[in-house]
Amino acid sequence: MDLENVKAQMRKGVLEFTILAVLSKGDAYATDLLNKLKESELIVVEGTLYPLLTRQKNAGLLSYRWEESTQGPPRKYYALTEKGREVLKELQASWKGLIDSVNSLVNQ
Repeated sequence: MDLENVKAQMRKGVLEFTILAVLSKGDAYATDLLNKLKESELIVVEGTLYPLLTRQKNAGLLSYRWEESTQGPPRKYYALTEKGREVLKELQASWKGLIDSVNSLVNQ
């Protein structure tokens, strides 16, 4: 068993949820999202993040706006839509249930 691969797959499985959770705190630039995820040890690369953001935007969970930057080209800031907030609430409930289920098995 490739333990590192298993751990990476576990992290990938929660990325869409965690992106919504981070954006629930306020709008963010992709680099800000990457940094937040890395701070939480959910190590992500741009090649993983951007397709997720695009998928969430296409699903109506996120919107974005362009803002001028003093340090280069304009930046794309992402924000949760109302649908994104609803989906986040559902995912939070599912996450709690999953944690409870896993803990009940692990702690038997």
